[in-house]
Amino acid sequence: MDFQDILTYITLGFAVAFLVRKFFFKKKKPDKNCGDDCNCQ
Repeated sequence: MDFQDILTYITLGFAVAFLVRKFFFKKKKPDKNCGDDCNCQ
């Protein structure tokens, strides 16, 4: 295994981790209808 293969697998790992985080661990966004005081969490 040469250096280019190692870089390819590391990049693939980062890409898969990013996609899993983006699609399966979504953070709940606050509601847009919180009135004048938008300090709601």
